Amino acid sequence: MNVKALLLMGGEGRRLGGDTPKQFLNLSGKKIYLHALETFLSFSEFSEILLVCHKSWMEAVASEISDPRVRIIEGGRSRQDSSYRGLIACGRVTTHVVIHDAARPFVTKKIIQDNLDALQKHEAVDTCIPSTDTIVHAETFDRISSIPNRAKTLRGQTPQSFSYPLLLEAHENATSQSSTDDCKLILNLGGRSVHIVPGSESNIKITDELDLFLAEQLMRVRRRAPSSSTTSLKGKVYAITGGTGGIGSALAKLLEEEGAHPLIISKSSATFPVDLTDFDQTQTLFDTIYGEHGALDGLINCVGFLALKPFKTLTSEEIDHALSTNLHSLLYSCRCAQLKEGGHIINLSSSSFTRGRKSYTLYSSAKAAVVNFTQGLAEEHPELNINAVIPQRTATPMRQRNFPHEQPSSLLSPSEVAQEILTLLRQSDMTGSLLEVRKK
Repeated sequence: MNVKALLLMGGEGRRLGGDTPKQFLNLSGKKIYLHALETFLSFSEFSEILLVCHKSWMEAVASEISDPRVRIIEGGRSRQDSSYRGLIACGRVTTHVVIHDAARPFVTKKIIQDNLDALQKHEAVDTCIPSTDTIVHAETFDRISSIPNRAKTLRGQTPQSFSYPLLLEAHENATSQSSTDDCKLILNLGGRSVHIVPGSESNIKITDELDLFLAEQLMRVRRRAPSSSTTSLKGKVYAITGGTGGIGSALAKLLEEEGAHPLIISKSSATFPVDLTDFDQTQTLFDTIYGEHGALDGLINCVGFLALKPFKTLTSEEIDHALSTNLHSLLYSCRCAQLKEGGHIINLSSSSFTRGRKSYTLYSSAKAAVVNFTQGLAEEHPELNINAVIPQRTATPMRQRNFPHEQPSSLLSPSEVAQEILTLLRQSDMTGSLLEVRKK
């Protein structure tokens, strides 16, 4: 089999508004189409991946792509035209083709693999999910014509996969028709069937502002399967800011058990005492660490300060202290630490980053800044793995001081969060992501 993939990204995205088509907008620090492309690139089965692109964006896309299996071609005026242009560009040596909307960034490896497996037995394959809403058929928009049986109604997604000669025939037979779906062209040939593989509710297509908002939330809460990597952490050196209490202390203990070398950095550290809110002190400390240990394998920022107090009652000194501890210390550490290529930066945020909270407005706003900073830094440094970990309420000394009446059973333990960080340190293909740690 000679299988090629087409990522359709020729649309102008007018429903989203603005000058930038939806597929080129950023989602968690990375363009939407790149999320989909990276998943397809993980399959060696594709001899080539063609990006069917809007003419105005071809040069920009070319500057972002270096994989030799990727080719960029000009799209058409409609989806059907773009799909046909992609087919022609594949060439007749192609036996099968898998077509995907580049504006569906959450396509999974399982969905793609299911499509490839189905092509072994079927000439045409569609990815579908059940409809949870009642589907209404209307000849005109103001009156219902019929209501199909929901149990027999599915919602079509992509990828869609085909025998190349069959789909080419369907397109050439449809020159006078207009369709936004390649499977419909197959059915229009008559006497052909389309096999179904299951899709996913999260495999959404981004078409408007609400979709983009939902995509950001999906990206925030999405959890990868636990890494099956057996990468050893033995002998690796990790700097932990705020490592004398709570999550940092629990992480240091786990790293020691793995044979790694945690360097505990805080005001009360016995080995690396420093005021991380002072840039000069921070720079001097990390220069010393580099002199003793060389470039680090990772930096984990666990520093945090929370004190419940209405904003209106805060003094200027208290405002400066809250922002310096929760934000500046992290920024200074990321700026001054020297890391190996492929090393990790893990910044701890908080579930409060999604919405400002009464009596700790500065804490929640600083944690929101940490998330945005992490995503931006990941774009600037693709040679590193830079991610944010977002624990739900955790039984740290800081939390217990401020919320003494919370039920312990409702809280994460510091070791649970530390274990998730340890799992992340074993991975080497994840950056710009927000990993939420929830109570199991």
